[in-house]
Amino acid sequence: MLERLNQALDHLETRLDQDIDMAEVARIAAVSEYHFRRLFSALAGMPLPLYIRRRRMTLAGAEVLAGRLTLLDIAVRYGYGSGEAFARAFRSVHGIGPGEARRTGAVLTAQPRMSFRVIVEGSASMRYRVVEKEPFRIIGRKATVPLVHDGINAAATAHVKSLDERTVTRMKKLAGLEPEGILSAAVHLTDSREEGAEVDYWVGVAAHPETDAEGLDTLDVPAGTWAVFDNHGPYPHALQELWRDVFTQWFPSNPYTSRPGPELLRTRPVETGTTTDSQLWIPVERDTGPGPGPGLGLRPGITGA
Repeated sequence: MLERLNQALDHLETRLDQDIDMAEVARIAAVSEYHFRRLFSALAGMPLPLYIRRRRMTLAGAEVLAGRLTLLDIAVRYGYGSGEAFARAFRSVHGIGPGEARRTGAVLTAQPRMSFRVIVEGSASMRYRVVEKEPFRIIGRKATVPLVHDGINAAATAHVKSLDERTVTRMKKLAGLEPEGILSAAVHLTDSREEGAEVDYWVGVAAHPETDAEGLDTLDVPAGTWAVFDNHGPYPHALQELWRDVFTQWFPSNPYTSRPGPELLRTRPVETGTTTDSQLWIPVERDTGPGPGPGLGLRPGITGA
């Protein structure tokens, strides 16, 4: 899979001064556009649109300093309809406007071209199973919170603490499907998995789709395939590492891709610093592209070409 991802990045690189057809880029990677964006974000640590903008502004910066083309010509070349829009994008990357950069010969910021490589490690394995699940309904309470990659998510913790005992008791009475009991669900609002990206964070239960929510919030989830990962370790660090490893290790070495849907998590107990037993449910679909690379133990790395 990583070889196909690199081919897709090579194709993208040749289109930086053109409109980019992301469906074509994903086709070269032999995955869906949704999965390509999610996987890139997990591997690269930034959303794909940000990487493209930084690469375009890296090339544009070199042309600004070279002085052979007008600033408007450079703006048009990299897909900006006006000098003002180009200047905003340029400043967001380089911290200085293109006109000032040209006049002063400023030092600019470069985004290296990325490629992915594989480091083979045989020291760890991941326990998982694949489940076909009928439609179900998540019933509970929802809040929008930022992603936190390491440590306590204060916004998520505050949401959990805002639930009174009566609400939790109502949820438990409505539960009827696996994963059992009180769970959390994350619905990503963008294709970014970078720190601070917003997600809809649910605390609730999995119930039959026709269950009356009794005034609670609901999220109807269609039938589909789920990869279920078992985890045992200190909360929350072990879970945060598992989430990362699913996208950077498991997907590149298994014949599945992610699909839209909530990521479910059941954890017992939920106390900071304690050792917990957890299940992470990721919505997936069978990859119809070329087969996976070597088996478990692949760890993708990132290089700047």
